Amino acid sequence: MKHILFIVTSTNVTGTGNHAAGYEFSEIADPYFEFVNKGFAIDFASILGGEPPYVGYDPKQQTSKEFIEGNGFKRLNFSHKLSDIDVSAYDAIFFPGGLGLMTDMVDEPRVKETIKNTYENNKIIGAVCHGPAALLNVTLSDGSNLLEGKKINSFTEAEEKIDGHTLGDVIPFMLDEELIKQGAMFYHSKPFEPYVIVDDNIVTGQNPASASGVAKKMIELLT
Repeated sequence: MKHILFIVTSTNVTGTGNHAAGYEFSEIADPYFEFVNKGFAIDFASILGGEPPYVGYDPKQQTSKEFIEGNGFKRLNFSHKLSDIDVSAYDAIFFPGGLGLMTDMVDEPRVKETIKNTYENNKIIGAVCHGPAALLNVTLSDGSNLLEGKKINSFTEAEEKIDGHTLGDVIPFMLDEELIKQGAMFYHSKPFEPYVIVDDNIVTGQNPASASGVAKKMIELLT
């Protein structure tokens, strides 16, 4: 059995306007069922441990409703503290999006070390929407930046504008711009259309509609 660690934000506000933040609910629920329905084991970790904050729950989304009523959500709400986890025990790590992640994972040393070790041990890294913010500022053992020359995508500036995510008040930076600054080759589709890209052992998806697609590509790589 393959084991996957979901790494989740612990931040519940974002921007100077102190807007509600956390993980985007469907970006955990949708991949969770893709993985468990294929026999994968899922654990949850967050920066602080315990109950991570979330936004965007929609009871009309069937997978979200099933997740919030099931054991997965109960286990998520007792998430492990990332610093207490031996990440080498996992075959893959996955970063669901949500604006909170743009605050607590961009420079967090444990996150950087986790990504570096996972990548260098040829294990799988997945991230969706704002999740690729976790991939910023990762220095590999040879001194290079993880993102240099990698095909990557994430939530785009166009999507931020449609959602009214203004710089400063809501988001600390434009994620696509920062990924490009660190050497990523940025690919994207039209706003809010599913889009997933794979480069070596890194899988990234553009937006909430891409979350299941990221999980499916990770499953392909893991099997």
